[in-house]
Amino acid sequence: MYYIVTTDKTFHQASTDLQAAVLRHGFGVLHVHDLGATLRSKGIEFVEECKVFEVCNPAQAAKVLSVDMRLNMALPCRISVFTEKGVTRIGMIRPVPMLTVLSQDAALVQVAEEVEENILQMIDETK
Repeated sequence: MYYIVTTDKTFHQASTDLQAAVLRHGFGVLHVHDLGATLRSKGIEFVEECKVFEVCNPAQAAKVLSVDMRLNMALPCRISVFTEKGVTRIGMIRPVPMLTVLSQDAALVQVAEEVEENILQMIDETK
């Protein structure tokens, strides 16, 4: 269900490189949640870094929503760059297994496969 890679890059470099890879693959970054900074700003001791990138390919999202509007709750896709005990990781929840839990529509599975392939490439290019 998860796809997570380890990189020798710093957290900040991996975050910057991921954003560039997303754009190269025709996706957009809708928002970046800096979870580490948010937790620390609330007075919580949190030593790890974690940014969650909400990414979307509008054409693919429109295909999904035109078949089943309920799937808006599973969009956009998310890619995380985070540290774990000093090691930088990049990961996601794979779209195909997630979608197959939510829908049995073959056309939607095909869209999920295309999206997953693109996001896997983004992650692998970033590491």
